[in-house]
Amino acid sequence: MPDLLPPLRLLGADVLTQDGFACGAVDVLNGQIVTCSGGAVVDLSGYWLLPGIIDLHGDGFERQLFPRPSAPFPIRDALAATDREAAAHGVTTAYLAQSWSWEGGMRGPDQAERVMQAVLDWRDHALTDLRVQIRAETHLIDAVPRLIEAVERFRIGYVVFNDHIEEGLSMQRMNPDGFANWARKAGLTPRELSNRIETAWARTKEMPRALLAMAEAFDRIGVVYGSHDDRDAETRELYRIIGARVAEFPTTRRAAAAAKAGGDPVLMGAPNVVRGGSQAGNIAAIDIVRDGLCDGLVSDYHIPALALAVWKLVDEGVLPLDQAWALVSSGPARVLGLIDRGEIAPGLRADLVAVNKATRAVEMTVAGGRLAHLSGQAATRFCGQVQARMAAE
Repeated sequence: MPDLLPPLRLLGADVLTQDGFACGAVDVLNGQIVTCSGGAVVDLSGYWLLPGIIDLHGDGFERQLFPRPSAPFPIRDALAATDREAAAHGVTTAYLAQSWSWEGGMRGPDQAERVMQAVLDWRDHALTDLRVQIRAETHLIDAVPRLIEAVERFRIGYVVFNDHIEEGLSMQRMNPDGFANWARKAGLTPRELSNRIETAWARTKEMPRALLAMAEAFDRIGVVYGSHDDRDAETRELYRIIGARVAEFPTTRRAAAAAKAGGDPVLMGAPNVVRGGSQAGNIAAIDIVRDGLCDGLVSDYHIPALALAVWKLVDEGVLPLDQAWALVSSGPARVLGLIDRGEIAPGLRADLVAVNKATRAVEMTVAGGRLAHLSGQAATRFCGQVQARMAAE
């Protein structure tokens, strides 16, 4: 793990605080934001200084693990690449969305356990705070005890329930080319994937009890859990009843509105915002944000989309910068109860992002008081400070 930064004072930037933007100093000491560090001064005039991005759901790391379905790379190398990419785009906390699915292969339980172990092993080398979110397929009935045990053993704090059975059955009938591509990504033939879907579908009557068993265990362990791709208010209500409160990627406005009415946080995909719509044909996330129904944005399949979505919301007049950035920082922190991050305030983790006002580029990322990324003019200013200290000594 990189060394902690020495005592530091970041001066001159427009700082996003709990009360909006203010021009003031931010002091860093021993990995935390403090009131006064007595440290070296770095001039960040011309920058916004923002809380680090908290990404609660990102499956883009799969491309690092499997650049091609038949060409896997070592998990440790994939984590290192994902870690660097996250830091370069202002992400300081990243939940890797690992599937626990009847698909098997890179999304099966065996691979999930390998990833969970690898993330624990990587923590001593990480630039950012990498964690795992488990996407549990609801029809993988026989693996429920194994999942509960793995969640406890690997200290997983966030699980979402997925149900891709109907999607699979529909795609098989209506879009055979898409189904064949899905099978290829899973390392299966279309017939093999079809057999897995049919086998899982046959266990549908057992699903409610399996969900309750997982919910009871997660409550005992202290895991936050939710659901993925709720299609209507009834589906959201079903998950709310069992305690799965987070509504991740509701596919319709009705589902999002039902979640909000019930006090359940709603997460939407940043790529959806950037592209102006869902690649799967679901509701446009920007409309959910505009209607005040969104509590946080996540990277989904593309880490750079998090910051890009903020600028999309700002440029289209949907939200001012402070509120737009809250969707990738303080909002996600509240969803998972991460009380030590998400804002710039004394006593919190020093998770900071410096964005060049002229270019909107992320030029500095500090994660837990450690320098995770430095580029552009910000790098020049840091180097100038080092040279000045050397001359003084």
